[in-house]
Amino acid sequence: MTDIAITPDLVASHGLKPDEYQRILDLIGREPTVTELGIFSAMWNEHCSYKSSKRWLRTLPTKGPRVIQGPGENAGVVDIGDGLCVVFKMESHNHPSYIEPYQGAATGVGGILRDVFTMGARPIAAMNALRFGAPDHPKTRHLVAGVVAGVGGYGNAFGVPTVGGEVNFHPRYNGNCLVNAFAAGLAKTDAIFYSKAEGVGLPVVYLGAKTGRDGVGGATMASAEFDETIEEKRPTVQVGDPFTEKCLLEACLELMETGAVIAIQDMGAAGLTCSAVEMGAKGDLGIELELDRVPVREAHMSPYEMMLSESQERMLMVLRPDKREEAEAIFVKWGLDFALVGKTTDDLRFRVLFEGREVANLPIKELGDEAPEYDRPWVEPAPQRAIPAAEIAEPADYGKALIKIMGSPDIASRRWVFEQYDTLIQGNSLQRPGGDSGVVRVDGHPTKALAFSSDVTPRYCEADPWQGGAQAVAECWRNLTAVGAEPLAATDNLNFGNPEKPEIMGQFVKAVQGIGAACEALAFPIVSGNVSLYNETFGEGILPTPTIGGVGLIEDRSRTARTDNLAQGDVLFLIGADGTHLGASIYLREIEGREDGAPPVVDLAREKRVGDLVRGLIRAGTVRTCHDLSDGGLAVALAELAIASNLGLRADAGEGARHAALFGEDQARYVVAVRPEAAEGVLAEVRAAGVEARRLGVAGGDRFVMDGTLDLAVADLVVAHESWFPAYMSGAHAEEGLPA
Repeated sequence: MTDIAITPDLVASHGLKPDEYQRILDLIGREPTVTELGIFSAMWNEHCSYKSSKRWLRTLPTKGPRVIQGPGENAGVVDIGDGLCVVFKMESHNHPSYIEPYQGAATGVGGILRDVFTMGARPIAAMNALRFGAPDHPKTRHLVAGVVAGVGGYGNAFGVPTVGGEVNFHPRYNGNCLVNAFAAGLAKTDAIFYSKAEGVGLPVVYLGAKTGRDGVGGATMASAEFDETIEEKRPTVQVGDPFTEKCLLEACLELMETGAVIAIQDMGAAGLTCSAVEMGAKGDLGIELELDRVPVREAHMSPYEMMLSESQERMLMVLRPDKREEAEAIFVKWGLDFALVGKTTDDLRFRVLFEGREVANLPIKELGDEAPEYDRPWVEPAPQRAIPAAEIAEPADYGKALIKIMGSPDIASRRWVFEQYDTLIQGNSLQRPGGDSGVVRVDGHPTKALAFSSDVTPRYCEADPWQGGAQAVAECWRNLTAVGAEPLAATDNLNFGNPEKPEIMGQFVKAVQGIGAACEALAFPIVSGNVSLYNETFGEGILPTPTIGGVGLIEDRSRTARTDNLAQGDVLFLIGADGTHLGASIYLREIEGREDGAPPVVDLAREKRVGDLVRGLIRAGTVRTCHDLSDGGLAVALAELAIASNLGLRADAGEGARHAALFGEDQARYVVAVRPEAAEGVLAEVRAAGVEARRLGVAGGDRFVMDGTLDLAVADLVVAHESWFPAYMSGAHAEEGLPA
């Protein structure tokens, strides 16, 4: 393969534009070998280099008093006190999951877990944010089944609880589903491991599973739009083995305790190429690799294939030479490969040797740090008109409207999904999926817990990317607050279409600006993340989907709030203003069949004021039941409380337009429940803080009543909410298996 001629078609097939190839020629002063072309294509593609996005990513707030490590490493690291830190990140595996849903999703989980334990952290929680096409699209059910099975198959076997996530449906994802995987782990603050190589002449060691041909070109494939050749891309999807990864986790953590590790990097996108280049470039060192020493599982692999393979469960390490025997013994014990495949050098070159020949000799800094960077042209998204509630019809029957919304694809219970995941493994899960946040006990600590949430509302981002980006941050922050957690920091997964289209780039720019403003106002820095662009098929892009994954700290886990513990006689309060906003809402889509209108405005100062108040009530032990208001507004939030607790309630719909009061999606709002004896004190405390609030009603009985508006059996709400997903996945049609 080293003798292949470099043609314009070959260059184009590697995702390199003519001007980028000319830049390569100018940089190295000659025509590259095919292996070198593959290396450049991997390092300079969008997935690895962030060439269209890093200009804007630099504007995000990434520092804070608790931040130990921000963007630029395998994962972000945040201090949680007592010598402990939480390590976390979110990444996409969108293209692979559309091509091969089981393996695409499984290896997405495997990759994000490696990012966490590469830093020296033991994974304690996982989440996933999934977006699929319209339920009636012929491929959607197949994708849902495969992706959910892949997430569960890998995470369950590896042994990490899946504690939260999202599932949404929309026709704009018909040709390009989204699979965003999140993982978090615990580590000691004085035992964090980094990928920066240090020292000259030190051994570079390959760890883990053998290299095969699976995943060759995966990073380049992930940086391109889909077209009619999609099925030909199946070989670029990696194949995962969670049992090998579990062994790799244990071996790495044991190795780290020996003091043998100078630097360590997982082999993710672009495999051996990216891991070696990043380690060397970060340390201002060169790297020399001898591919004959790389453990392979297939015969006659070429240098090109070895360098670009994305076979899973592999690591690269710079090793202290005096620790070699001890280190090797650990990996032999765990049944894993341990091979010296190269060394660090002082010449800032990336050399690759194979069968006595030099098949690549490139400047390492230009590969890693100086990939092309574009300031792509962008246009301001056209603003959507704010739609007054008076212009939107009220439903003829509020009860039927609520039943329909509760059984709609985006609101229906996700139990069918999360019951395929092991949510209790490790024995530390305090709140399972279905509430506002997953909550996990900090093992070994007498009081602490961590909360996790993942959020974005793509229809808001489509209508107004700035507000949509800000709202994604605000909702994640609210969901952490709603369980009593102090939001610490966030990771982002920015999923967009083709950045070469100014209107798409405009969506990206404004969403990042909204995210940045919200993170700044809420003291919620971005410490890690991922950008996934070119999510288009036949020129149609996905909805802009900047997913935010957040982590919060609970100092006293005996004082948290839930959505499933509403009790007879509890007094319900709305904290925040009554609903007024129906533009871009679930009500508008499900009842009116429209998706137009501006999204609700995010008032960040109000968001912080209301959230800090609610968190204080939870931490004081006054509030033990809480739910934030988001999709579907007040009526849906109350219905979800009633369903989760299997208890009825009677509430006042409020003033103004009834449909806006019930279904409006205004921000910075929570429903809380307190015991009757605490009710007056809570109302007085809320009003003293300058926050709007009103008494909604009382929990009890078996009916869900909004005075003068609707009266439903809680059992009917449960049927509507729980039926859609199982009926859909079993192949039942909506009109046959679901409530009207």
